[in-house]
Amino acid sequence: MTARERLALPLPGGRVLDALVSGPTAGDLLIFHHGSPGAAVPMPFLEDAAAARGLRLATASRPGFGGSSRQPGRRVADAAPDIAALADHLGAERFFTLGWSGGGPHALACAALLPGRVRAVATMGGVAPYDAEGLDWIAGMGEDNQVEYPTAARDPGELAAWMAPHAEALAAIQAGDLVAGLRSLVSAVDEPYCAEEFGEVLAESFRTAFAHGPGGWFDDDLAFVSPWGFDLGAITVPVTLWQGADDLMVPYAHGQWLAGHIPGARAELQPEEGHLSIWLGQIGAILDGLLAAEGRASG
Repeated sequence: MTARERLALPLPGGRVLDALVSGPTAGDLLIFHHGSPGAAVPMPFLEDAAAARGLRLATASRPGFGGSSRQPGRRVADAAPDIAALADHLGAERFFTLGWSGGGPHALACAALLPGRVRAVATMGGVAPYDAEGLDWIAGMGEDNQVEYPTAARDPGELAAWMAPHAEALAAIQAGDLVAGLRSLVSAVDEPYCAEEFGEVLAESFRTAFAHGPGGWFDDDLAFVSPWGFDLGAITVPVTLWQGADDLMVPYAHGQWLAGHIPGARAELQPEEGHLSIWLGQIGAILDGLLAAEGRASG
């Protein structure tokens, strides 16, 4: 089993960043951005795959999730200075970064705003900007997402009321409850993964996310439907976009849109994968591609 270290990293302004670190101390750093809602929890399949490639893995809970102090009004772009501080603490001038689902935009923020430090980026099922021209943002999403995000864009107060019972349920969820709890968002290809190791990890991530209430989830949603604070078209770091066609959380069209709007991005659009299955089915290829991408010129 990979040894782990839990960090409570002080940040400017008195905030604290909760992070989990594993793998070889001397290895190249890989920073992972979790989904939404979510938090930094042990992920053996990712830890083992990273360690097998000589990578040191760090996962930070975004503000308001897990043990990370809340940052009301944060933008997606605000992830970059927090991640830079984490890399500094770990003694890494440069690092790779990987984002899943709601973590995808935050990984792209690091690519755009820390180009001298980020070596390459990969996203898995990452969402596109809410105002993406020509994209019907909620088309193909499960029912819960079709309610959640338009509500966030229209009325934050209504969003908070909608979230309250959902956050309460997720704060106590077990792996066996995932399919029922996420029914509108779990595709047929994803369903088996809810009963396996990934299901245990996902349930723990949900429970940990709400250790101090639903503030992180609320802030994430408002950040997703507001301007992100950086220009996707200005990204020069190599980016690879992994997206499954059988994804009810983040539809295939999001990956296609991002591939057309990030210079030099490589699209790995997987027709038989879903939002969860792309993890265990493709994680080795995703990490191998991330390491190989560093030498790929963008533009």
